[in-house]
Amino acid sequence: MTPTITAFERSPDGGKGLPRDMRVRWALEEVGQPYDVRLLSFEAMKQPTHLALHPFGQIPTYEEGDLALFESGAIVFHIAERHAGLLPEEPNARARAITWMFAALNTVEPPIFDRALTIILERDQPWYAQRLRALEGSIRERLDALSRHLGDHDWLDGAFSAGDLLMLSVLLRLKGSEILEEYPKLSAYVARGEARPAYKRAFAAQLAVFTAASARP
Repeated sequence: MTPTITAFERSPDGGKGLPRDMRVRWALEEVGQPYDVRLLSFEAMKQPTHLALHPFGQIPTYEEGDLALFESGAIVFHIAERHAGLLPEEPNARARAITWMFAALNTVEPPIFDRALTIILERDQPWYAQRLRALEGSIRERLDALSRHLGDHDWLDGAFSAGDLLMLSVLLRLKGSEILEEYPKLSAYVARGEARPAYKRAFAAQLAVFTAASARP
């Protein structure tokens, strides 16, 4: 059965591949699973039909038969469990890959996402500079540890896994920033992720939606 995911009809990221449906697209591309996409406006995301799938009125969601999921990390985990290629078979390696999935979303992502929101929403506030310094300090603490762990390896723990997929999805929010450029090993790690054919297919699919929406009046 072909799953259906939801995505922004008009993405607010300017075609950079940052909305969280990108993680789900990438996971599906990595495992070779075809999928359909239902595009939603911001208004439609707050309507009862979508709220029945996602109580918080966000994207993405994932529907497959009578199964409906929300939260990008949970969806990627479901895909990784159902298909070979994103989680190791060896139990300990599998557990470590899952640990990195949680680390990406619970430890590394929060200050990075908060920084992005602060730059957009709080730039004119008197506390902006102090708030930004605090967030960037937290980000650097996490990137210091992540860079030490990665070292000269290609991926976080052996072969590419769902842990890498989610971690890279988080780090891509820093692409082009002076912060990521301070960490050559992490910059190279991000470049390796972007070079994966599955990532390129997922990015192209999401970019096509943005391009089509931008062409409409």
